[in-house]
Amino acid sequence: MLLTKIFLNELEMEAASTRKMLAIVPDDKYDWRPHPKSMTIRALATHVAEIPGWISSVMQNDVLDFANTPYNPKVINNTSQLLAHFDECVAAGKEVLVDANESKLNNRWIMKSGDDVFMDLSKAEAIRHSLSQHIHHRAQLGVFLRLLNIPIPGVYGPSADEMGM
Repeated sequence: MLLTKIFLNELEMEAASTRKMLAIVPDDKYDWRPHPKSMTIRALATHVAEIPGWISSVMQNDVLDFANTPYNPKVINNTSQLLAHFDECVAAGKEVLVDANESKLNNRWIMKSGDDVFMDLSKAEAIRHSLSQHIHHRAQLGVFLRLLNIPIPGVYGPSADEMGM
């Protein structure tokens, strides 16, 4: 099986679980954070929503240089906007995987800021890293929501909330 197909299947599966998690972010908690050093729910949920779009960026570019392209996340103010942004980012990630030339996955992808290199990976490794980041931050969002006593949807099976625990 082609790596692009594996990544596409994983993105589709993870996106379905992520959409359930993003859909329960309360509009009145976007500025809440569990600790002063933590991101706000707005920042974290926006980050979770945008990560699938990184796949498009990785496949279409060889370098992400924050010195030339500063990170400016989209300003999200409610869950409706959050879900719309997420759907756009998932669509962009899926589109490049469907159209991807498998041989491009061996090309290098670099994340840096000026002369400071943060990552130098193959495009395949960068996509894998993006999917891992997506899963990691979705779980982090689940903890934030749990701290607000919001019932959590199951991801890889039923959650304790869904089982009535």
